[in-house]
Amino acid sequence: MSATPPPGAVQDPEPTPRPRVEQEPFGATPDGRPVDLFTLENGRGVRVRFIGYGGIVVSLEVPDRHGASDDVTLGYDTLDAYLAENPYFGTLIGRYANRIGGARFTLAGRSYRLPPNDGPNQLHGGRHGFHTVHWGVEPFRREDAVGAVLTYTSADGEEGFPGTLAARVTYTLTAGDELIFDYHATTDRPTPVSLTQHSYFNLAGDGRRDVLDHLLAIDASRFTPVDAALIPTGELRSVAGTPFDFTTPTRIGERLDRDDAQLRIGGGYDHNFVLDRAVGGTLARAARLEDPGSGRVLEILTTEPGIQLYSGNSLDGRLVGKRGRPYRRHYGVALETQHFPDSPNRPAFPSTILRPGEEYRSRTVYRFSVRGWAEAVRPGPDGVGAGIRSGGARGAAESYRAFEAGRG
Repeated sequence: MSATPPPGAVQDPEPTPRPRVEQEPFGATPDGRPVDLFTLENGRGVRVRFIGYGGIVVSLEVPDRHGASDDVTLGYDTLDAYLAENPYFGTLIGRYANRIGGARFTLAGRSYRLPPNDGPNQLHGGRHGFHTVHWGVEPFRREDAVGAVLTYTSADGEEGFPGTLAARVTYTLTAGDELIFDYHATTDRPTPVSLTQHSYFNLAGDGRRDVLDHLLAIDASRFTPVDAALIPTGELRSVAGTPFDFTTPTRIGERLDRDDAQLRIGGGYDHNFVLDRAVGGTLARAARLEDPGSGRVLEILTTEPGIQLYSGNSLDGRLVGKRGRPYRRHYGVALETQHFPDSPNRPAFPSTILRPGEEYRSRTVYRFSVRGWAEAVRPGPDGVGAGIRSGGARGAAESYRAFEAGRG
């Protein structure tokens, strides 16, 4: 018979579950092609579910400060719903993220016309962009991470773009509560390329309420104002004194009602921010999003020069998402790491042209943690809470619960 531990004794914790990856059917497209659902779990309370069709992140579950997990992305429960109408919930975007003005560009003296799908412009690679294709998926598992390698070859002329583009995107969920997207592409002809991930986040939990009280910080002192068609004018404008100043944490809804020409054009935020970062494609922080109610924190790091802030302006309650919850205005916020919109028509913007013999490489990291209203997770001199330092989202939640138990 084992001895009963004395009151107050620290018991050995249960073994931490190992990272795992699972695969199951999710339905089929109208042409009969099966679509599978892949689940990645890191053994620390973070779970990602995605499908091969469109590379769509269907759900992303993260613990709050009490250790309770909830889905923090918008989306649907079924494949049919994604096929019927999807405003890019969780999708992989390509060949070109964001807008190309007039659905045309000139490259090496030749003009290319693209199928428009956003008024006169092409948006997110066109109507049949990478968000609608079947990606090959090869899952993997390591000691400290699980993930999958997604591959797709885009034919010469697909959606108007020149060259055959071989694209590879790796999803990696780490033991450090990071979801990493590594993008890679090669081409046999010069072509514009800009790939991104288009999840809508609500750190309070999917479909619970709007994100207007979320605190947002963007590491950008400039943004690219747009014309009436949401195409950048070419100006890099300072955010100082404007509703676009997120250089310090600010409520998303704090300035949405201001009488500002750029907010009127976008119906809210739908703008690219010029990140303050060293050139050369090094990984650096782009944004930080926090829901004070749940304590969930998302930091986004990227090698890209820009990030698009979209405040869910077109959501109107008509689309019904997971668990039958209608998605109303500002119920999600997208933070899309990218090159600047319309770069193929803006020589002064960072180039998006990929040429034969070159490799397109880009990395974006979603780093999750929690922040509690207690000394257990109060930031120390380095700005990081003790629980976050010791164990990520779950560690902070456990520190918070220990603190609360001690107070009782």
